[in-house]
Amino acid sequence: MSDALKRIHPLSSQLADQIAAGEVIERPASVVKELVENSLDAGATRIEVDIEGGGVQRIRVVDNGAGIHAEDLALALQRHATSKIASVQDLMQVQSLGFRGEALPSIASVSRLEMTSRAQDADHAWRLRGEEGARAEPAAHPLGTRIEIRDLFYAVPARRKFLRTERTEFSHIEEHLRRLALSHPEVAFRLTNNGREVWDLSAVQDEAGQQMRLRSLLGAPFAQAVWSLDTQRDDLFLHGWIAAPTYARAQADQQYFFVNGRVVRDRVVAHAVRQAYRDVLYHGRHPAFVLFLTVPADAVDVNVHPAKHEVRFREQRRIHDFLFSALHHAIAEQRPASSSSESAAIFSGRSSASSGATSAVTAASSSLQTPPLNTQVRMPGLVSASLQVQEPRAAYESAAESAPAQNDLPLGHALAQLQGIYILAENAQGLVLVDMHAAHERITYERLKVQMDAQGVRRQPLLVPITVAVSRSEANLAEELNVTLLQAGLVVERMGPEQLVLREVPVMPGKLNAEQLLRDLLADLAQETGGSDRVEALRNQLLSTMACHGSVRAGRKLTLPEMDALLRDMERTERSGQCNHGRPTWRQLSMDELDRLFLRGR
Repeated sequence: MSDALKRIHPLSSQLADQIAAGEVIERPASVVKELVENSLDAGATRIEVDIEGGGVQRIRVVDNGAGIHAEDLALALQRHATSKIASVQDLMQVQSLGFRGEALPSIASVSRLEMTSRAQDADHAWRLRGEEGARAEPAAHPLGTRIEIRDLFYAVPARRKFLRTERTEFSHIEEHLRRLALSHPEVAFRLTNNGREVWDLSAVQDEAGQQMRLRSLLGAPFAQAVWSLDTQRDDLFLHGWIAAPTYARAQADQQYFFVNGRVVRDRVVAHAVRQAYRDVLYHGRHPAFVLFLTVPADAVDVNVHPAKHEVRFREQRRIHDFLFSALHHAIAEQRPASSSSESAAIFSGRSSASSGATSAVTAASSSLQTPPLNTQVRMPGLVSASLQVQEPRAAYESAAESAPAQNDLPLGHALAQLQGIYILAENAQGLVLVDMHAAHERITYERLKVQMDAQGVRRQPLLVPITVAVSRSEANLAEELNVTLLQAGLVVERMGPEQLVLREVPVMPGKLNAEQLLRDLLADLAQETGGSDRVEALRNQLLSTMACHGSVRAGRKLTLPEMDALLRDMERTERSGQCNHGRPTWRQLSMDELDRLFLRGR
């Protein structure tokens, strides 16, 4: 390095813009995001996006927003020039999507930019090219702004080497636009790619229109698998759609969370959602949702990420608890008793039911059997000093009572038992298939949770207490949160500045690594969100095992009254749409679906 380069010197404006572009403009999708957000901030009600060559050859965004005054066009291409904030107070309560004044100059520094705009009170439009020394010139254009970007990254060819295929880059563009279209249903969006129309979404205002937009952007299966959510606590508002746990995905590709209209990724939010869905999802699966959180503008800091993907909440714990509580209760309330024919279709997975219906109905026609009414099979109860799983036959014989009319029962009346595994029932919509073990497992699990909340976790003393070496901060934490550890079934004492002694552990099936459990709990408790996932996870693991062992098994013959009693319990039990492993407990086959299976009406 030469001596001249070791001296401090100011960067040229062009180099500074290109460095800023490295933070803001990651790929063509970043350009589209910034331009469309500007259109939304300008009050546009219709936005058209035209893409060529994955966005590298051309990006054109046209809106009908407020436009830019002729004398402001040049300012729009200067760094840190903006119409969206003017003071520190504005920065503390940002209402717009953009506010830094970096996007347009950064884009102009790495591409060939042309901007044409007409303000509301102007006689005509003005055009400006993003070249140094360029002047605005009159142009023809309706109210609003058109920005055209060509040859993206031509000025920094090394950046092009990091781009993916045209198809991949367009998929990123489509995803950014999908998020913005979801968060602004009142705005019409049109997207074309290489001359082919991809979307043409009309502006919508009501719930039905928003459902149509969900279907257009995320597909019919998603739209059929969700129910709406609308809740408030003080100045916090949450609304949107969450999918049934049985719709869970292999990837987290249908998770959209917006804070004050801005799509964000936030670990507090992610943790709250994960907790709410924890004991209703199959292992390794991810929930799907589109959720909008509205908070006071000064309660969230949006100026923590160059691309504005992340935010920081002023009261993280309050936000976390509100989200968890809202989602937890919404999921819990979705049970057959609250299902109309439409929501029954949601939990039955109507979008995929037809594919597996043929085999189920065919099997039913050849293997249908009615269980004997006097079958007596005793099942030993689970021995526990403080918790007992009620013997299934006694539970359902005692629960069987005169049932209401069939049309008033979401799961209808039992008809028969299939291969000792499934219950077949008739309701107003058609045929209901129930996995009796999965259903009873959820019922037992929920009952055990209530019991354990009241009675606590059973503990057993260690024959030889375990000495655990920890850091001073961990020892302080264990001493401070001793009650929380006790709730998880751990009796811990501090024996020195960096030493703990573990004297009692929870009673659990199988072998327990007590020292590792303590270390994991301390690590969880040290997180800012407070509380511990592992405390509840430990309880859930214990109860899930107990519920599985204490539930009616496959092959068990039930009488019709017992089957009906199980159906009624399902209608009363929270989260009964799936077992505690996330598998569905029942499916609905409507009369229309059955007619299609047998080609009736053709």
